Amino acid sequence: MSVILIIDDSPTELHLFQNMLEKSGFETLVADSGEEGIRQAEVSRPDCILMDVVMPGMNGFQATRKLTQDPRTSSIPVIMITTKDQETDKIWGMRQGAVEYIVKPIGQKDLVARINAVMAD
Repeated sequence: MSVILIIDDSPTELHLFQNMLEKSGFETLVADSGEEGIRQAEVSRPDCILMDVVMPGMNGFQATRKLTQDPRTSSIPVIMITTKDQETDKIWGMRQGAVEYIVKPIGQKDLVARINAVMAD
């Protein structure tokens, strides 16, 4: 069973993504900040990370950059998920090491398909 770490400061979004992924057979871990997400990724080494962009403190761009620069977590694919549908943010996210950029809202089938695609690469 694949393990997905969901990093988002919104309890509603955490619950929504956790519910969708667990119904699809994934095991989930959650973190409500970039800092906590990095700690969890270092310890648990999930198969994939869903990263919110806009968070207080360390934002998703900063957290993704730290994860991709750390040899312990650099092989974990990071999918950025945000409400911001701006091409400049997508480009910036990819430059920080994200492998995919998804705009909320996203349906369960599409989310699962994109997670499976990045884990297959």
